[in-house]
Amino acid sequence: MATKIKKIIYWTPRLLAILLILFLTIFSLDVFEPGLTGQQIAVGLFMHNIPSLILAVILLISWKYEIVGGIAFTLAGITHIVFSILRADVEPWYVSLASSLIIDVPALLIGALFLITWFKKTKQS
Repeated sequence: MATKIKKIIYWTPRLLAILLILFLTIFSLDVFEPGLTGQQIAVGLFMHNIPSLILAVILLISWKYEIVGGIAFTLAGITHIVFSILRADVEPWYVSLASSLIIDVPALLIGALFLITWFKKTKQS
């Protein structure tokens, strides 16, 4: 039973991070508009996917070093919350905050799960 729980604790943050990265990547599909050249679409896709690419690199690093994932995903969630509140010029800050929680809560959860995995690994050593 203990090994099953260890596997769940090990795989949950990794799978959630993959799902979050795929979710963020979906937002880049708004680049496809009629009348754009292939180069404009390619540049738009790259620009929209920079956060996904950064998180993918962080996930690759944190696959072995959980502390990196714990800190990076937690900081990404907190940073996105702060920027969502600061850029609330079009709508009230609480509306911007509420809509940003769709991204921030999973990022903070992933960061916490990576930290738990790291803590359990260092406690065993």
